[in-house]
Amino acid sequence: MLRSLTTAISGLQNFQGRMDVIGNNIANVNTTAFKSARVDFSDSFSQTLRRPSAGEGKSGAIQVGSGVGTDAIRDVYSQGAMSRTGVLTDMAIGGEGYFVVRDTVTDNDFITRNGAFRTDEGGYMVTNSGHRLQGFNTTDLSAMGDMQIDLTGMPATSDPNATMVSWSVSNDGKIGVNLSDGTSFVRGQVLLQNVRNPAALVKEGNSLYSGFLLAGPLGGATPTAAPPGTNGVGKIESGTLELSNVDLANEFSSMITTQRAFQATARVISTSDELLQELVNLKR
Repeated sequence: MLRSLTTAISGLQNFQGRMDVIGNNIANVNTTAFKSARVDFSDSFSQTLRRPSAGEGKSGAIQVGSGVGTDAIRDVYSQGAMSRTGVLTDMAIGGEGYFVVRDTVTDNDFITRNGAFRTDEGGYMVTNSGHRLQGFNTTDLSAMGDMQIDLTGMPATSDPNATMVSWSVSNDGKIGVNLSDGTSFVRGQVLLQNVRNPAALVKEGNSLYSGFLLAGPLGGATPTAAPPGTNGVGKIESGTLELSNVDLANEFSSMITTQRAFQATARVISTSDELLQELVNLKR
């Protein structure tokens, strides 16, 4: 009798955890590049009442399960829909890969699918939380660092007094700067990182992931980001943002089944309680 109580309690606890995941998915339905999560359940240890026997009169094992456990909470890394914004600093990745950004305070690198960047007062491309986008930051595309949009490296043939009139990001991540004298040059190139085991990534909030060193990044022990369109990473779509991949219909369906499973498990506790009450009342 007590076994059914503890088994049902494990169900209540794990169904509540699944509801927490569903609630988080729905809450982030409008979060840029958010990746939904799912809960994988597995049965808990089974108590063996009789082991299988061989030979004549052989019999199978008799086991009673002890409940359910959460085996994993996995992120679903499917591509979200693309939304055209027309904002130059907005970028989306069409395919695999992540942007690499750096925390200027701790000097730690993170990866993200959220391409809602902006330029700060120094011309650096940063996230809304101030992390600087990484890539080739020299005109010869040889050194990696903070992406900055300015006149550094302008051609010697350009007018020294020329000013920047516009800039753009191509599908391969190259940032082209157009000058007032009609000349132009490539200021740098946005690079992308990818991982073989995204399940090892750790969510840090603000759409950032850490732990990519353990997730099998490009370059191995010395992570080396790649130009868009190479090494299996996708291309950059400028003026576009990737939307959340949360499927509301699927989430509401999961919510209903989780709620009913929770109710059924709660009924097991009520029934077990009634049986215990009858047992106690046998002697009056």
